[in-house]
Amino acid sequence: MSESMPGSGDEIPRRETSQLISSDRVEGTAVYDTSGNRLGAIQTLMIDKVSGTVEYAVLSFGGFLGIGSSHYPLPWNKLRYDIGLGGYVVDVTEEQLKGAPSFHHDETVDWSDASWGERVRGYYGPSPYGSRDGL
Repeated sequence: MSESMPGSGDEIPRRETSQLISSDRVEGTAVYDTSGNRLGAIQTLMIDKVSGTVEYAVLSFGGFLGIGSSHYPLPWNKLRYDIGLGGYVVDVTEEQLKGAPSFHHDETVDWSDASWGERVRGYYGPSPYGSRDGL
């Protein structure tokens, strides 16, 4: 069911509130380090089918105009939204990101492989923004 913005007079579906946002609005959103340097953009979200929680934001990083970029799954609890930047901030430097688990856009990742998930979570360590259940 689509909800329109109240009082707008048009039928544009509401895709975010002060606390919620649709996944299509998150995809393409910039990701910054804690110094405000742009690292890349969110390519997609990986959502746990059973719990409904977002597990990873897959960051597109490197390359030129999207060509040759790699994808870096960031544990969702590592990101926080910064209203001033209009994007997500992650406590990871560009150098740390270069050594992180990643895959190229033409590679297939077995997301059901527990060792892959452990490698990703093990690389980033605990979130500076608190933990979420199940991560």
